[in-house]
Amino acid sequence: MQRTDHAEEPERSSGRLGVLIPGLGSVATTFAAGLDLIRRGETDPVGSLTQLGVIRDAAGEKARRIKDIVPLSSVGDIVVGGWDVVADDGYEAARAAGVLSEAHLESARECLRAIEPMAAVFDPRYVSRLEGSHVKSYTSLREAAELVREDIREFKRVNGLDRVVMISCASTEAYAQPRKAHHGLEDFERALEESDPAISPAMIYAYAAIREGVPYANGAPSLAVEIPALLQLAAELGVPVAGKDFKTGQTLIKTILAPGIRARALGLEGWFSTNLLGNRDGMVLEDPESHKSKEVSKLSALESILDPGLYPELYESMSHTVDINYYPPRGDAKEGWDNADLTGWLGYPMQIKINLLARDSILAAPLVLDLALLLDLARRSGMGGVQDWLSFYFKSPMTPEGLHPEHDLFRQLHRLEQELVAISEVS
Repeated sequence: MQRTDHAEEPERSSGRLGVLIPGLGSVATTFAAGLDLIRRGETDPVGSLTQLGVIRDAAGEKARRIKDIVPLSSVGDIVVGGWDVVADDGYEAARAAGVLSEAHLESARECLRAIEPMAAVFDPRYVSRLEGSHVKSYTSLREAAELVREDIREFKRVNGLDRVVMISCASTEAYAQPRKAHHGLEDFERALEESDPAISPAMIYAYAAIREGVPYANGAPSLAVEIPALLQLAAELGVPVAGKDFKTGQTLIKTILAPGIRARALGLEGWFSTNLLGNRDGMVLEDPESHKSKEVSKLSALESILDPGLYPELYESMSHTVDINYYPPRGDAKEGWDNADLTGWLGYPMQIKINLLARDSILAAPLVLDLALLLDLARRSGMGGVQDWLSFYFKSPMTPEGLHPEHDLFRQLHRLEQELVAISEVS
């Protein structure tokens, strides 16, 4: 599959941009409330690279805000909608999530009340810990996909939107690997007709988005757009896609520290990570198969950065463990404990201890904003297929065929900045 992420002169970003989100839970409602508060000048967009990030021009001379050098859509032009298995409006969902303070909830009440979820595509075989009470009825998975496509078109019509992007914030699905139904577009569409259980809800949303020309990012670790059939479709239709699994919290810290350990040629005997998480995502991850999806995603970064094949004496025997525990009292305020056992000169041992306490949705919400704006920019710049320059935002970055994913946060940032400078030069 050829790379198609080369920028042309972007189309103007006039008009309103819709952000459709499968999974209108804690991340989505925190994102929507934050947008409203930012628009009204009540807070700053902390954590958003597109709003606060600064890069230098191609000559490396003048430093400017990203939003001033590339034609991004305005935060004020974004309209939020989506799907959920629970019928609560955005305000009720945000209150249930327990992320926002009472003051922020009440300030954003009107905006959140206006977000009424569409009925979701749901399959309990993929998310066994959830009970879907607000779900679509359909006779085949083909019909399910067509219903989602109709939702996209209706959302655009009702809100007078010029463009739409889709950012999945859905719960983690059971672990899956590509199967025959995923190998080619013809196989996939036949599987839709036959309601093959190999087709998950995450894949249905991704397929519907691509068929509607809507850029798509997968913020969950579920197998979705990265299957060969959907990558083929995205490349053929010139639709930007990216994923997967938002890089927040523990993995973010690892991708900051690991490059420094490698740069100093320090040894690493092992890294043990454990998490306490009490929100709906934590509950879903109690299921062993959903847990495996998240675990595989979280394990991928460290070995890639340290590259034991290149540095066998330093990292060949490294032990890496990730544990995730559902603990309801924590709610969305997760806690991550990390212990890294290092070796230094003459083999003397050292340790790094990290205790990260952070609201998961506060870390994820600005990523939703950045990805929505950057995928929209990619679409207007004629950049279809896998957008590997957006790897900065993901635990398990997608890459075009034949390329290996980059996990080093600083190399990812450099790649992102290079692409933005390139777009600025043709703008």
